[in-house]
Amino acid sequence: MITGSGMEPFCNTERSLAGVLQDAAGRGTIRGTRIHIGRREHVYNLGQPDANIYLVESGQVKTLTHTRDGKQCLLSIHGPGDVFGESSVLAANRTETAQAMQVTTLVQVRVAQIMNDCDPPLREALIGHMASRLLEQQQVIANLVTMDSEHRLAALLVNLGKKVGKRRDQTALIRDRITQEELAEMVGTTRSRIGYFLKRFSVAGVVHRTEDAHLCIHIAELTDYLENSSLSAGL
Repeated sequence: MITGSGMEPFCNTERSLAGVLQDAAGRGTIRGTRIHIGRREHVYNLGQPDANIYLVESGQVKTLTHTRDGKQCLLSIHGPGDVFGESSVLAANRTETAQAMQVTTLVQVRVAQIMNDCDPPLREALIGHMASRLLEQQQVIANLVTMDSEHRLAALLVNLGKKVGKRRDQTALIRDRITQEELAEMVGTTRSRIGYFLKRFSVAGVVHRTEDAHLCIHIAELTDYLENSSLSAGL
């Protein structure tokens, strides 16, 4: 995962595409369909034909796939302002499943509208977003090869804080529940190891639970850990 300021270009291209989509819909250049998805309901399924991209207005969606032996792999989590489903530009059938983690409102836009639109900024924003997503996935692969699981968790928490957290100075509050099992699927380790790492992070003061049990990420401190591989003395 990209860490620190390295994550910002990817967030910026996603926000740019979301903004251009909303602007085009407001001007009537494209037509979007607002849909409501219940908690745990699927937006689309692996192998299903679906020629749309989706903008998250509210709620939260996770994308996931399965290995050949049936093991589930959580790919990403998307919150308000995020765009997902862009693989429909290249593939007729879905290569992943998208599932709502809570009651969610989406704007569904047919890819053909964007590709045939006479407004170049919209197509350029989509291409920029897809290029950034490709680079992001390349970084994920590099992290899997070069980082141990504790560092991968730290990088993931920084990224989730930037994507779906409520920012305040150098902290990000993740209000929506993300289970240790889901974190384990994204990091590529066991739930028990995630619990152990979170305890270490909590003792070091780089993450903490609020009174409402929300996870608060100290982005600057976690980024420093990723850069210097040191939490605090004695850990």
